Amino acid sequence: MVDGRTERVRILHVLDHSLPLQSGYVFRTLGILGAQRGLGWETIQLTTPRYNSAPPSSETVDGWTFLRTEKPAGPLATRAGARELLEMKAVYSRLNEAIPVQRPDILHAHSPVLTGIPALFAARRAKLPLVYEVRALWEDAAVDLGHATATGFRYRGTRALETWLLHRADAVITLCEAMRAELASRGVDGGKIAVVPNAVDLSLFSGTRERNAQLASELGLDGRVVLGFIGSFYRYEGLDLLLQALAEIRRSVPNVVLLLVGGGPEAESLRALSTKLALDDVVRFTGRVPHEQVQSYYDLVDFFVYPRRSIRLTELVTPLKPLEAMAQRRMVFASNVGGHRELIEDGKTGFLFPPDDPQALARRLIAVIQDPSSHERTIAAALAMVETQRTWKASASRYVPVYSKLLADRKSP
Repeated sequence: MVDGRTERVRILHVLDHSLPLQSGYVFRTLGILGAQRGLGWETIQLTTPRYNSAPPSSETVDGWTFLRTEKPAGPLATRAGARELLEMKAVYSRLNEAIPVQRPDILHAHSPVLTGIPALFAARRAKLPLVYEVRALWEDAAVDLGHATATGFRYRGTRALETWLLHRADAVITLCEAMRAELASRGVDGGKIAVVPNAVDLSLFSGTRERNAQLASELGLDGRVVLGFIGSFYRYEGLDLLLQALAEIRRSVPNVVLLLVGGGPEAESLRALSTKLALDDVVRFTGRVPHEQVQSYYDLVDFFVYPRRSIRLTELVTPLKPLEAMAQRRMVFASNVGGHRELIEDGKTGFLFPPDDPQALARRLIAVIQDPSSHERTIAAALAMVETQRTWKASASRYVPVYSKLLADRKSP
């Protein structure tokens, strides 16, 4: 059994990017690595060149050591198509260097497909089992960012490559039941698909709200009901819908204010919309803040709002941020998309509202804010759910049967 007591296992994780970058992808990675080491397994981490210009062969950040892959150079490395091929070739070569030295028992590649394909060929060359973990469907994210269309060649080509890889991986991991169903619909053997849901590390949260009085005063939050969003500003997050709803919310909750912490592609358009809607007096844009300061902003928020639009990406993928808010004893409101429904039981652990509808969003927030009798009960139920079902220790335990089967199959004649 691969449980950290009867067998020492070495897993080589192949990652798109890592620390010092900060993203949901990075935080999931750290949760997985920490929990796997807690099970007694050894992990090695190798990143692709996509977020590195001229890295060293290895780099240690916050106590984690990552093997790096050098970014391809030359004129072809700047051309779409050729660039991706060169990057995959670089990852394949780096893995071929690392595997004889690190001697892993399993290769575990994490999406996108540009990471999975070179890992597959390296695994076959070294006669190692390959686990491919699909965290999101790259082609769907490209559509929302405007880099592709759902009927275009890029979308169809990326989807075909992903499906090709899924059929050839020895085991497939994904985040939620909706993603499992999507992968199975492509003809992937359901028996080799496992769900390892997003989770949180409860040790990172104090459990008490320590409001920074000076920061609250600087932001003009004293005596206010603070709605908040902390994260990246992408279109699919629906923050423009939240701004539209805010005009109606403030009529019923005059002391409301919205705290938006972060940045991204939509930052400037959101600022412009705030001005257009005459909301600048009740919206606070902080920009990106250092990771070590984020907790101070969490402590200022009364109600977190996640108004994601209904698109394929949000219907299939469960985010991390609502879980983090629940773990910190905050009330959570979220649009009723598939990714949120797997995290939130409406009226029990949080509150859902119809997606893409600012008026419905406003009505739900107003009703709950004005009914404080439900607040403590909901917060307690959400925290209990996280503590029992959504810790990284609980999630990582789901890797045990996957790895055990792969190692048993490898040893059998």
